[in-house]
Amino acid sequence: MKYLHTMVRVSDIEQSLNFYCNTLGLVETNRIENETGKFTLIFLSAPADTDRAKAEHAPLLELTYNWPEESSDTETYTDGRNFGHLAYQVENIYETCQLLMAAGSTINRPPRDGRMAFIKSPDGISIELLQAGDNLPEQEPWLSMENIGSW
Repeated sequence: MKYLHTMVRVSDIEQSLNFYCNTLGLVETNRIENETGKFTLIFLSAPADTDRAKAEHAPLLELTYNWPEESSDTETYTDGRNFGHLAYQVENIYETCQLLMAAGSTINRPPRDGRMAFIKSPDGISIELLQAGDNLPEQEPWLSMENIGSW
C-alpha cells in the first residue's frame, strides 16, 4: 500500500491557493479541469517534495473545487464536509477489498470499475483505495455490488 493524497474541498480557488502556496509555502504540481464533472483538482506538495512529487508521486494535498451552478450559490461546507478523504494506492483492489470485508469493514463504494473503492474508518473518515497501474478487468461480485451509505 502507498499513501497518495489527502483531499479537501475549497470554496474559493484563489483564496485557497494564496493560503496554501503563498502563506504556507506549498507548490502546485498538477491541475485537472473536468468539464463533464464540473470540478477542478489542484495538487500541492511541500517544497522539499516538489521533485519527488513529479518523479515518485510523493504524498500530496488535493484541493477540490466543485464548480457552482450558474443559478445557485456555492455550497457552504459544514461539519467536516470540506475534508474529503485519505487516498492509498493498492496492488490489487479486489484482493484488498476482500481482505477488508473479511475483517468486518463495509465497502461503501465497491470497485466496480477495477480501479477505485471507498471505505470508512471506525471514526467515519472516508478512505479511497486506488488500483496501482491499469484498472483490473471488471469482475463479480464487485460489478454487481451497490453503494452503501456515503463516502
